[in-house]
Amino acid sequence: MSIKAALGWALLPLAVLAACKESPEKSPFPDPQRPVAPIVSARYSNEDARDSAGEAETVMRLADIKPGMVVADVGAGEGYYTVRLAPLVGAKGRVLAQDIVPATRDALAQRVTRERLDNVAVKLGTPNDPMLPPASFDRIFLIHMYHEVQRPSEFLWHLRASLKKGGRVVVVDADRTTDRHGTPPRLLVCEFGAVGYEITRFERLADSESYFAQFEAVGPRPEPSQIRVCPALEN
Repeated sequence: MSIKAALGWALLPLAVLAACKESPEKSPFPDPQRPVAPIVSARYSNEDARDSAGEAETVMRLADIKPGMVVADVGAGEGYYTVRLAPLVGAKGRVLAQDIVPATRDALAQRVTRERLDNVAVKLGTPNDPMLPPASFDRIFLIHMYHEVQRPSEFLWHLRASLKKGGRVVVVDADRTTDRHGTPPRLLVCEFGAVGYEITRFERLADSESYFAQFEAVGPRPEPSQIRVCPALEN
């Protein structure tokens, strides 16, 4: 055998190994049938405008936030809800603010330090796993971000493990299709239901096309292969 041929055979396993490393392992969770909106900004809207509309105050009241609670603000962005949740849960409560964009997470950490929010921690998550500690949260907030989740079934499956017994997931989103940066309520209920959540409250928010939806986990968490795919729905 020539040196060239011998080298070719010797390098073949390395080439195969490299190809395997470049091919990501297929997720056991189903891909959504509906579009996934891109992340376009760390800011949903001007904070003064949001305060004028009273959305956060209404949402936190509907979510029944109390002193001493442990809550998560997932996809926190610039921290609009984070900094408003912190005084409500008080010194004995905790807020975990999470985002998947490192620069956004860093900017939020600086804001938390600047505003001396000692009961707030900031962390980085991944697109399909918020990376929250298990059995830790009374409330998890998903505010104007659910339509950006790449694989909802996987995201919600991991999220379930982070709830305390009786904990709730709160979603605020616009009542429009996901490609228009919203989630039709029927689609939201279907996708949550496929992972074993039950809707416990639904309210339209005043002077807005947005809505408040609240879910609790019921029964055992399904295996990834058991999760059904929800069809894309129009408004």
